[in-house]
Amino acid sequence: MDLSNTLLGKLLAKNEAPALETGELIEGKVISIQGTQVFVNLYPHGTGIIHGKEYLAARDMVRSLNAGDTISAKIVELENEDGYIELSLKEAKQALAWGEAEDALKAGNTLEIVVKEANKGGLMLDWNGISGFLPASQLNAEHYPRVESGDKNEIVNELKKLVGQKLSVNVLSVNPKEGKLIFSERGEKANTKEKAVPSKYSVGDVLECEVTGIVDFGIFLKLEQGVEGLVHISEMAWSLVENPRTLYKVGDVVKAKIIEIKDGKISFSIKTLTENPWTTVEGKYTVGDKVNGVVIKHNKHGALVSIEQGVAGLVHISEFESEKDLKSQLGLGQSYDFTITTFDPKEEKLTLSFKS
Repeated sequence: MDLSNTLLGKLLAKNEAPALETGELIEGKVISIQGTQVFVNLYPHGTGIIHGKEYLAARDMVRSLNAGDTISAKIVELENEDGYIELSLKEAKQALAWGEAEDALKAGNTLEIVVKEANKGGLMLDWNGISGFLPASQLNAEHYPRVESGDKNEIVNELKKLVGQKLSVNVLSVNPKEGKLIFSERGEKANTKEKAVPSKYSVGDVLECEVTGIVDFGIFLKLEQGVEGLVHISEMAWSLVENPRTLYKVGDVVKAKIIEIKDGKISFSIKTLTENPWTTVEGKYTVGDKVNGVVIKHNKHGALVSIEQGVAGLVHISEFESEKDLKSQLGLGQSYDFTITTFDPKEEKLTLSFKS
């Protein structure tokens, strides 16, 4: 007897299927599109739904969908209040694009991409919905801004002439977790040069360098002509940094420490030149202490609260009825009293309770 189409058969199949995880990419067939909701058959796991903000974010893609189409989507919630698996088309598209970028890096493929913006450090390119950076040092001789005076405004004016043009580039570096996609116009020559970091530079060196580019994930520093390094946003300060542009501008001279030289790439840290604030609070606090803190960020897990400069912990969203409730009770930039529920300065871990 064929049980596959019976309720029992479906339940058995679901139990035998591997468990799904949030963030996973999954394929399914569109069952129907009803108003601003897309229902997807994710057999044997259940039914998926694209709605709300995820529908709005992907409405251009939804317009081309029909019942029966197979789509790839990213799981954002395993089971909502109506029993559906919540999906994101936009995030799936970005995840697939990062995978294609990694494939292009491994294969050394040349890509044709239109320049979207220019700044004093280089060019911004948009590829498959991902924002990438092409440092000026990675432009070929034809496009490199030759400004004898070195005036930065003149340099950016030269770079702006490339906006709207299609350039042939190679992927130089890919890091989806950090949102980092770096391009080079010089192809294999660029890769060869990147691997030849001058021997005079070593891990541990502290240098004064000029900021040549600012992107969402950090700042680029120039060591010398043709040699640049990156300060990732996580290495800029012990406290939370959400926008590097609020701290630095192109042309600034900053002191930074080389923390890694790998595969021709130099990584810097600015924060390691100052004392880690977590080392100063050991013994100062303990679980159960009442502390005053300032809300510095909201995220899907709760609210991030700073109790000292560079020392912050999470108030979990489970203490609140909803994300809206959390934001109404804990306003950004506002200070409140909290109770410490976890404190481990060696692991730089702190959790707080607002309700205790």
